[in-house]
Amino acid sequence: PTAAWSAIESRARGQTVYFNAWGGAQNINDYIAWAGAVVKERYGFDVVHVKLDDTANAVAKVVAEKAAGKDMNGSIDLIWINGENFASMKRQNLLLSPGWADKLPNWQYVDFANKPTITTDFTTPVEGLESPWGMAKMVFFHDTARKGEMPDSFADLVEWTKAHPGRFTYPAPPDFIGSSFLKQALSETVADPKVLLQPVAEGEFDKVTAPFFAKLDEMHPNLWRSAKTFPKNKEALRQLLADNEIDIAFAFSPAEASNAIANNELPDTVRSFVFSGGTLGNTHFVAIPYNATAKEAALVFANFLVSPEAQLHKQDPAIWGDPTVLNIDAIPDDMRQAFDKLDLGIATLKPSELGPTINEPHASWMTRIEEEWTRRYGVAN
Repeated sequence: PTAAWSAIESRARGQTVYFNAWGGAQNINDYIAWAGAVVKERYGFDVVHVKLDDTANAVAKVVAEKAAGKDMNGSIDLIWINGENFASMKRQNLLLSPGWADKLPNWQYVDFANKPTITTDFTTPVEGLESPWGMAKMVFFHDTARKGEMPDSFADLVEWTKAHPGRFTYPAPPDFIGSSFLKQALSETVADPKVLLQPVAEGEFDKVTAPFFAKLDEMHPNLWRSAKTFPKNKEALRQLLADNEIDIAFAFSPAEASNAIANNELPDTVRSFVFSGGTLGNTHFVAIPYNATAKEAALVFANFLVSPEAQLHKQDPAIWGDPTVLNIDAIPDDMRQAFDKLDLGIATLKPSELGPTINEPHASWMTRIEEEWTRRYGVAN
């Protein structure tokens, strides 16, 4: 390591990193605890996981501290973040800057060349203001014990629902996975997908989204319960698949089906698939607030999270099953072999089988789509 990095490591000793991260999944909480224990032993600082139910609450806290003039000794040292929360912090100058993530020693292993979502987070240029931690990619899954061809695009799926009425549904927005499905459909139906990377232009919304809503109108009568009601979230969706009420479910994690099989929530004949034209994907990151108290320890922890060792442990489905942000060809040989040996699970597609990534649309599109969806299809109507 360089002298500058060694100095950061020595200043980190004795600090405490208050890591504000969603706390809704035990396996992720356990992984954070594991990482905290490793850095405690190796670098002599503590990591305290402040469990959030909504990342926006952490952002609001930094906003409040800035408003109160608390430009040092802030209460948050690291935030698990992406998307609108990152865009909001960047816009309000709430992030440690200039960019630091691409100067971390382990950045050399990051697959920024082949994963555009590492350098552009939901259309916002990252510019080193957050460090990648893991990938999310939309995958579909079905029970192979029930025979039948699976659709290979959203247009295919609309036709498929006509041939299989009642056997598909999706969670109602604003549920995360339901909104993700709508983004996938939107990306496949707009005339020029590039418009989705810009904010909605005044007067453009109806024209751009007309083909998308036309397809939904075509599909809804053939959905589960004729689209009179929708499942609440991905757990409810998965349960419908398990109960043989529907034939296709989906999630934003390639390991989802294998995890569900391991937990006896789905039969072991379930397998995953993607659309060959690509599915929605994004990267999740960690960011350091501008007024963090333990800046050095936060940098060392962020660097550890993107190390081959920590990324390998995280990709193990027995631990978390979260896909790596690293370029497997760039990491040391022993680590590459360890990644190759990982048993990703019976129903998990390998990174090479996940197909192209479709970028997340600008957040303003989903705000409008969720409003319009509720107006058209909301169950209260």
